[in-house]
Amino acid sequence: MKIGSIELRWLGHSGFFIKNSKNIYIDPYNIKDQETKADIVLITHGHYDHCSLDDLKKVVKEGTRVFVTADAQSKITRFDIPVKIEIVEPGMEIDLGDIKLATLPAYNIDKHFHAKEEGWVGYLIKINDVIVYHSGDTDLIPEMQKLTGHKQSGKTFVALLPVGGRFTMSAEEAFEAAKIIKPSLAIPMHWGSVIGSESDAKEFVDLCKEAGIDAMILEKE
Repeated sequence: MKIGSIELRWLGHSGFFIKNSKNIYIDPYNIKDQETKADIVLITHGHYDHCSLDDLKKVVKEGTRVFVTADAQSKITRFDIPVKIEIVEPGMEIDLGDIKLATLPAYNIDKHFHAKEEGWVGYLIKINDVIVYHSGDTDLIPEMQKLTGHKQSGKTFVALLPVGGRFTMSAEEAFEAAKIIKPSLAIPMHWGSVIGSESDAKEFVDLCKEAGIDAMILEKE
């Protein structure tokens, strides 16, 4: 779909493609072969359904910049072509010209799957008139409070939030996160593949709309 100056596509699970002046892939997993290759790849953490070497090989080209957390680095050093691997941790700001990245914490509060000390991340991607928050695998965490002001920035603020439960937020918890974040548009992810169903995504969207939060389910591409 077109949002401001960007194109946003859902690739399934937590995978997304963003196109503007650059081609950005986030957590590609179990995707089709891609004709459009990546200028930038963002990996939130090293779990197989977020950092998949087979899927990364479908999108990288010579010179692709791959941003990964430290635990994922060893998994993606086996490319046949030269790529630039850069390690990230929470709290970083990265200037890529007309694209600005910030890394935010992503972790579980009452589960053991994504420990805070692992240093896993979500990404805040600022491109011209649009800000996209890909939360990574996370619960509703206190750091989300800091995102509240982005809707007032004059930019379209899109939040990609997991709704599948068990490993991450459930639909109800993701709705509570959306109420805090106050995005211009909320999109459910982390469903329909490894865990979570369309009913989880629909529940999230329905809850958001009842509260006056614009939300929608993207068709998988």
